[in-house]
Amino acid sequence: MIEKIVRKILQAEVYDIADQTPLTPAPLLSRRLNNSIYIKREDLQPVFSFKLRGAYNKMAQLDHCSRDKGVIAASAGNHAQGVAMSATRLGISALIVMPKTTPEIKVNAVQQLGAKTILHGDSYDEACQHALVLAEQSSRTFIHAYDDIDVIAGQGTIGMEILNQKSASIDAIFVPVGGGGLISGIASYVKFVRPDIKIIGVEPDNADSMGQAMKTGHRVVLEQVGLFADGVAVRQAGKQTFAIANKLVDEMISVTTDEICAAIKDIFDETRAIAEPAGALAVAGLKNYVDARSVNNQCLIAINSGANTNFDRLRYVAERAELGEHKEALLAVTIPEQPGSFLEFCTLIGAHSVTEFNYRYFHSVDAQVFVGIAISAENDARQNIIQQFSQAGLSAIDMTENELAKEHIRYMVGGHMPDIHNERIFSIEFPERPGALLDFLTVLNKRWNISLFHYRNHGAAFGRVLLGMQIEEQDSAVFSSCMDKLGYRYTEETENTAYILFAGNQR
Repeated sequence: MIEKIVRKILQAEVYDIADQTPLTPAPLLSRRLNNSIYIKREDLQPVFSFKLRGAYNKMAQLDHCSRDKGVIAASAGNHAQGVAMSATRLGISALIVMPKTTPEIKVNAVQQLGAKTILHGDSYDEACQHALVLAEQSSRTFIHAYDDIDVIAGQGTIGMEILNQKSASIDAIFVPVGGGGLISGIASYVKFVRPDIKIIGVEPDNADSMGQAMKTGHRVVLEQVGLFADGVAVRQAGKQTFAIANKLVDEMISVTTDEICAAIKDIFDETRAIAEPAGALAVAGLKNYVDARSVNNQCLIAINSGANTNFDRLRYVAERAELGEHKEALLAVTIPEQPGSFLEFCTLIGAHSVTEFNYRYFHSVDAQVFVGIAISAENDARQNIIQQFSQAGLSAIDMTENELAKEHIRYMVGGHMPDIHNERIFSIEFPERPGALLDFLTVLNKRWNISLFHYRNHGAAFGRVLLGMQIEEQDSAVFSSCMDKLGYRYTEETENTAYILFAGNQR
């Protein structure tokens, strides 16, 4: 099978439409990490993503009958644009099914490239199922985003380019992974020609379907996937891509949202280009690999797979980048509620820069302060400053890894409600489409009182809401049933330390 894919890579027709993208040195990262780092710039393709390669390679091989009937695909962005541009170049009718949560800018981009669009469902999986039904009804050819040999071969031309562009020693190539089409193609060619080069896949830690599949030896279906890196938010790796990756990929690495944001900043510092979250995965994984293994003096290549991101998301990325670089600590510090406490507190911080300081009077004895402090990237920097507070008799709780604190509480400090009863707190993912909130309230049907509601738009397909509800113990099962019926993902956060300290019912 691998030899077949390599032959298809060598014969691929992608250069009728796609560009051979540069392999750009990353001097800042190279110096910082003490390795030779290069970035493969797939964000410079005509549709700002590598997806054009696979889509065109598949569609260019369709016979006249299939071309006359047209093609159909499901995508929330990059694959859709690749199919749309390829269809226009080849004179083929294209229909793209996109989730209702797809930002308007991406829908417009697909339409401007000549394809017709249908909005269906709140997720890629729902859109894909609808597209498959329409394909059967219309006899259009379904162009899979990743689990197709010709699509895999089209993506594999990236591996061929890398070896042509960098004839000297290469130690490892880092590849973002969603369904697995990109890494399968690259691994097929590189391992066939240069089996000594490591192929390392990188996934978000909350969407690691390929990593889990390779650990267990069979494909798994994730119950939920994180949506920040929406370009790789796949619940199950492809059948064919898993078979290839399981044989050829050396290692899978998972990274956090904060680490992805830090990698977006790294790529911007190197190239002045803004990668989408999925596009920055490989750089994030490369940094983790170097740090975990103390790697030095190696040649490491990361694929920047795309730059289709919404401008609205940049605020969120900027907020989280310093955390991803481990250059900021978020702490909850208890200080005496008395004159001079703030002065003593700031004296303890000393030369560290304060990045954030939130406080609201609530209790006559103790004050809860939510503070961000700039620190060095050393592993023990956070613990050292916490120890300083402890030695001064102040309680300091580390909130740096607390998602609720980073997502909501830092914007809500001072929200205590002393007289509220039976309050339970939930973190809920809302699809960013008209009517989502109305659907939620309709299902609850005025049964319970909403005691807290916090939402911030991040320009993503799904928004996050912190919700407080007054729910009697005997109504717990009914509430859970209502939430399950609604279908929105939710997590109870009532016992979260950040909520208890800064927004909970303190009596």
